[in-house]
Amino acid sequence: MLPASGFAQAIVEDTIKFSGEIKVMSYNIHHANPPSQADAIDIDAIVRVIKDQDADLVALQEVDSGTERSGEGNQAALIAEKLNMYFYFSKALNFNGGEYGNAILSKYPIAEAVTHRLPNEPGANTEDRVMATGKIRLPDGNKIVFASTHLDYKENSPSRILQLKRILEIVEKMELPVILAGDFNDVPGSETIAILASAFELTCSACPPTIPVIAPTRAIDFIAYKHPQQKFRTKAHKVIDEKYASDHRPVFALIELLK
Repeated sequence: MLPASGFAQAIVEDTIKFSGEIKVMSYNIHHANPPSQADAIDIDAIVRVIKDQDADLVALQEVDSGTERSGEGNQAALIAEKLNMYFYFSKALNFNGGEYGNAILSKYPIAEAVTHRLPNEPGANTEDRVMATGKIRLPDGNKIVFASTHLDYKENSPSRILQLKRILEIVEKMELPVILAGDFNDVPGSETIAILASAFELTCSACPPTIPVIAPTRAIDFIAYKHPQQKFRTKAHKVIDEKYASDHRPVFALIELLK
């Protein structure tokens, strides 16, 4: 059976120094297929991007597990092994002889990982979508929920709105602070992002574009947070200038946990 969660090596948590800042990345990895290389799979390219930013938490989208197009292995597990991180893979659908979905990676242990199924408009001919969540205990003892999602891709999609509203319902029941990251397939000023911003604080205001990967013009990948005691603060937000590894540019945010 292909692994859905775990870690590659034992991580001695007490040896990790924690500054009170969380380095978060969201990355639609296009099943590790560089757009300029039609049939290639380059896991190492994805690993390099994450490693260069020294991310603590990573939300991945478009992750393959055991598909014919990508080969053996769970891509989340393969990436986590090379980075010495914990991971949780969240299947959205069966695909191409294997599975396809989202994942979360973490330097810190992931507990109570859950795959939340998201709704589609009845009769919509579109892909199933999910949100992956896991509880993360930071080295200072604080606990947060980290989530990765990928909303419906169709233009003017009613399914995308249903999916986001379901996410807000799920998060509303959580007592812990939540960091949500992913590919929302919509832009600032849209109904989708307005709904997101009604419940979450985005880490960007004038959000830099993330697609297309060459000369990007649209921001559709975001990081956002919700803290019941307003103890998160964005210290930095950027889109990483990476043109090879995927058809999306990755988003990075430095989030401070205030005392």
